[in-house]
Amino acid sequence: MTPREGIFAHWPNRVTALRFAGSLVLFLIFALANPVQLSEPGVVSQVAFWLFIVTALTDILDGYLARKGNLVTAFGRVADPFVDKVLVLGTMIFLASFAWTVRWFPAWIVVVVLSREFLVTGIRGYIESLGLPFPADWLGKLKMLLQCHAIGVVLGMSAWGVHIAFWDNVAHVLVYGTLIASVGSGLSYVLRTKRLLAEAPR
Repeated sequence: MTPREGIFAHWPNRVTALRFAGSLVLFLIFALANPVQLSEPGVVSQVAFWLFIVTALTDILDGYLARKGNLVTAFGRVADPFVDKVLVLGTMIFLASFAWTVRWFPAWIVVVVLSREFLVTGIRGYIESLGLPFPADWLGKLKMLLQCHAIGVVLGMSAWGVHIAFWDNVAHVLVYGTLIASVGSGLSYVLRTKRLLAEAPR
């Protein structure tokens, strides 16, 4: 891609932009909809559920298109994880503020996950400024997967009125799995940073 073509000349970056727009629409629904409409089966809760699912899944699409067309760009490397964080962390913050979802997403868990993101973003920026690679590890990818599943299950229970002990327990397991993966991946990044700095030429 040449500078003349612009950052949205190809589909991977367009999909990323659409994912960002989808996140904003989801947040608008959360902010403006009646809490009762969000907590019970109906059009509003089901639109919110599907909007989250589609926006989350299209992360796979933009990555696939970028690799297939050899269209990996500096903008995409920054924007793609940024949109991931906006979607997931923004949704978790809303879920921590709703009376009908706070029992799955208590504020303290969301604060821990958010703190991990700030820490890793700062570390990655510093390490890459030194010219060293700092890709995501498997724990970070697992964290993202658990986050999306946890949010999807909680939104799905309300959207479809499925309030049974099994799914309630699944939601709790996924949320605490997210917490463990977040803390574990944060520690992993800190240890990797320590090793990289020790090995870096002075």
